[in-house]
This record gives sequence, C-alpha cells and structure tokens, in this order.
Amino acid sequence: MQKTPFFEFPSGNNRKSKIQNRKWAGFLATLVLLLGYVGIAGAQQPKKVPRIGFVSSGSASVRIDALRQGLREFGWIEGTNIVIERRQAEGKSGRVPALAAELVRLKVDVLVLSGGVAAAEQIKTMPIVFVATADLVSTGLVQSLARPGGNVTGLTSLAPELGGKRLELLKEAVPKLSRVAFLFNPDEPSNVVELEQLRGAAAALEITLRAVEARSRDDIERAFVMMTRERVEGLSTASGAVNNTNRRRIVELVVKKRLPAVYHESQFVDDGGLMSYGANLAGMFRRAAYFVDKILKGAKPADLPVEQPTKFEFIINLKTAKQIGLTIPPNVLARADRIIR
Repeated sequence: MQKTPFFEFPSGNNRKSKIQNRKWAGFLATLVLLLGYVGIAGAQQPKKVPRIGFVSSGSASVRIDALRQGLREFGWIEGTNIVIERRQAEGKSGRVPALAAELVRLKVDVLVLSGGVAAAEQIKTMPIVFVATADLVSTGLVQSLARPGGNVTGLTSLAPELGGKRLELLKEAVPKLSRVAFLFNPDEPSNVVELEQLRGAAAALEITLRAVEARSRDDIERAFVMMTRERVEGLSTASGAVNNTNRRRIVELVVKKRLPAVYHESQFVDDGGLMSYGANLAGMFRRAAYFVDKILKGAKPADLPVEQPTKFEFIINLKTAKQIGLTIPPNVLARADRIIR
C-alpha cells in the first residue's frame, strides 16, 4: 500500500491548483522560519546575572539586610536576578583593602563599601558606592558632592559636623558636665576631622575635651582605665570600625563606670547605651540601593551626586539613665525621636 506524504502539493495545472500550491508553499516557508527562530533562541547563552560586592569594616548584618530591602524595592532579588558577594572585616579596618581587592578579582559589577577609604584609593575603574562614610571630599575620593567626577559616589554620614551637636545634647542632659572624653581612631581620617571640629564645640560649651585613642579592642580596655584615672565625667564616640564592632563592650564599660555618654549610632542605644544622635543607618543602606540600581542600568558614578542625610534621630534610653543614676531633664526628653523605657 502506497503511503501518502505528510505534505502533498495538489496536482494539476488548473488555476485552483496553482493557488493551493502557493498557499502550501507560504505555509512551509513560515514553518521553516519559526523552527529556525526557535533553534537560534535555544542556542542563546543565559543572561548574565549582575554581581554586587559588599565589604563592611564592622558588623554587617543590619547593613546588608537594609541593602537587600532597598534592592528589592528596585526589583533586584538576591538569588533570583542578582548575586551579592559579601565580605566582613570584623572591626579590622586594615583588612578592607584586601577584601575589596578580592571582590575586584571576582569582577563584580559594582562594589558597595562601608568604611575602607584606603581600599577605594587603589581601585580606579570599578564603580564604588560608599555608605555612611564621613567625608568623601577631604579624602579626595570625589571632586565634590555634586560632581563626584570619578568611579566613586554614595552617601556621606556627615559625622564630623554632627560631633558638636552630640556634645551639646550631652551637656543639656547633664548641665554640670565639664570633662568629656572622645573615643576615636586616629587612623580613620574622618575621626581626625571630627576631633578638630569637636574641640571648637567643646570650648563654646565650656567643656574640657580629652581625646582618647583606640585602634583595637585592647586599646578600648586601656582607654577606660585612663578615663577613670583622669576623672572623665562623660563620653562621646566617633564613627568607625573599631567602635562599631566593639559597641557592646563599650556600652558595658560605660555603664559600669556610670558615665553619661552620647553615641554616633542608634545601635549603641539599642544595646544599652544612654543616648545617640545621627543619621538613620539602616535608611542609608536602604538608600544605597538607588545608586546600585542606577549603575547596573548604565549610569556612571561620576554623574551621580553624593547624597547627605536630611533626617537625624535623637534616641534616649531611660533604662540606662536610671541604671547610672541620671535624671534626664524634661526639655531634653521632649526633643527625643524615640525613647526606650
């Protein structure tokens, strides 16, 4: 028995047969084109998933969680359409350049840094987003806030300018305060700038300022022995990896010495510190996602102005005030954005 082909052109020379032939030919041509398109699409390589490098000089959990949240708002989901390569220096700021260099070798698409100015000085081509860095201009990383001009942009925490405000709030909470220590890391350029500005604020408030250096956890322990010996009456802290990583120990020593203290980050107060005044840290890392999104979509850091925080939080822990025997004046309490009771 003769088999009939799957596609068979009608025979004959009449006009109707010719029309049918043309229809079949058109159908087959379309089918061939579709099959060819499917074959080409199937052979295409999978789309590259962008990789974000993240290096924190201190504890990174709050920071990375906030960054992830911000990225989700722009449609970037870790494990779905982005990868985050995370590295943590655990308070050893000297490790940040090596960790950043490791991520550069991995060829991430954008590098997010929390601390580690020295790291950025060695990276001239990869896009870098700094977060909560005190001063990007004086360090030479950007030409100006409005026009960064290079491969660096991000958010500045304005830490040097806020030091005087913290000292003022501490003085209002403890009017008789006359001798305050400033715990800082002289290896952090922004800390040195903050110290110089703080000296002027202290003089205006009739406070004797004692600069106490701390480059490591051991230095922190020695610093409190020195403060006791010199009869320091209060404490203010500088931002930076050493203080941030050792915040629980700092708070513990401060409470043990019954010292009123004002901190640069709210996490200190959440861990039992007395007061803090500064930009919302989680909010800054969430906002960093804006810069990452722009860069992944083709923008250059040179064209993305550095942003400054516009909202600051004053937080008071009344449990700690009671523990150290301090009564916070009502006018100071009225100014707090959040009170821990």
